[in-house]
Amino acid sequence: MVVFYYLQTIKELILAKKTYVLDTNVYLTDAESILAFENNDILVPLKVLDEIDKHKKRQDTVGVQARSTIRKLDQLRAKGNLFRGVRLEKGKGIIKVKSYNPLCLPDALDLEDSDNQIIATALSEMEENKTRKVVVVSRDINMRVKCDALEILTEDYQVEKVVANSEQLYSGIYDILVDDQVIDDFYEDKPVSLDGITGLCPHQFIMLTSNSDPKKTALAKYYNAHVPLLKVQHVTAWDTKPRNKEQQFALNLLMDPDIPVVSLIGKAGSGKTLLALAAGLEQTLGAKPRYKKIVVTKPVEPVGKEIGFLPGTLEEKMMPWLAPIQDNLQFLMGDDRITLDMYQQKGQIEIEAMTFIRGRSISNAFIVIDEVQNMTQHEIKTVLTRVGEGTKIVLTGDIEQIDNVYIDATNNGLSYVVERLKEESITGHITLKKGERSKVATIAASKL
Repeated sequence: MVVFYYLQTIKELILAKKTYVLDTNVYLTDAESILAFENNDILVPLKVLDEIDKHKKRQDTVGVQARSTIRKLDQLRAKGNLFRGVRLEKGKGIIKVKSYNPLCLPDALDLEDSDNQIIATALSEMEENKTRKVVVVSRDINMRVKCDALEILTEDYQVEKVVANSEQLYSGIYDILVDDQVIDDFYEDKPVSLDGITGLCPHQFIMLTSNSDPKKTALAKYYNAHVPLLKVQHVTAWDTKPRNKEQQFALNLLMDPDIPVVSLIGKAGSGKTLLALAAGLEQTLGAKPRYKKIVVTKPVEPVGKEIGFLPGTLEEKMMPWLAPIQDNLQFLMGDDRITLDMYQQKGQIEIEAMTFIRGRSISNAFIVIDEVQNMTQHEIKTVLTRVGEGTKIVLTGDIEQIDNVYIDATNNGLSYVVERLKEESITGHITLKKGERSKVATIAASKL
């Protein structure tokens, strides 16, 4: 009786296991996706390998994921035969590569189509293993619709969301209504605490507003429950002055040597990149330098259609993506191109594509990474774990302008850092809401 029960349990566990067929876009979203399906098996269609190979030379986040996937599959291949199946790791399922039976695909679907070949592979597996549930995982809506029409189980690949929606993202600012006496005490340098207020994070800025007079305000900074509220210092960087309270908060974080990780989110024209560069120049090339060099980079993610092959040297190839950074630096230096080139030649200013920054260990530097909203959670983790001693890293971006098709405002690398590190004393964050570039830029950012 005991033996029968034991055998029955094993049979149920085997039948409960699923075989997941991952579409190419899943691997290009997250190279770690093969480990996200517990003890279930992974089936890799041959066509997926072919499609991944076509993306491996891209100098953007998709290319990074493609190369990472290829390396992982090669490591697994070294453990056994991928066509027979290889154990992913202890407690995980089997991964195997499979071709398809063309007879499994309905005549209405063209086998020349890549998606249809992946569907044919899933249908072949269903035909050969009728006791096992086969699930196609794809981020392509049309792919999931076709699978559903063919009665194939299908799912979307859900990248972990750090917040339910972008409005819930930590802003770094907290508005509080207080009595007049609290504001008076604060200006008179008397200790002021926020009794009853919970959930505040280190280096969070507080906007104190009078209950009776909305014009009576004070700007404060919270450190922890044991330290009274601090006054916000009026700071400048490289002759750049803040134009609003949010920019003032941002500069305080950027100029504070005790905060090695700063994140800034803002719409186009809010000043996030300019402030970051100004703070970097001041602390690298100013009268009292704290860092040996400023390193500026961004992920290579084109807006709109690909522009194809670019001739010239590596620097010339990267110019279309790095031009906005060059423009900001030249503006801060009074449009003095000669001076900028001089600092670059001396190695005090480095402007690099993210592709060439990844993997380096940079010490005693002020690093600015722009357009971080186009990076995945795994990518930004990889970058931050490579930060060397004495380095300050600034992450900027606009989560409403994401060019990477595989992520959104709730699961991109920038949102991930803001939410996961907000309670750490080494980090500070500000969301800049007011545009300062021009009236046209402000209206376009908010209305279009």
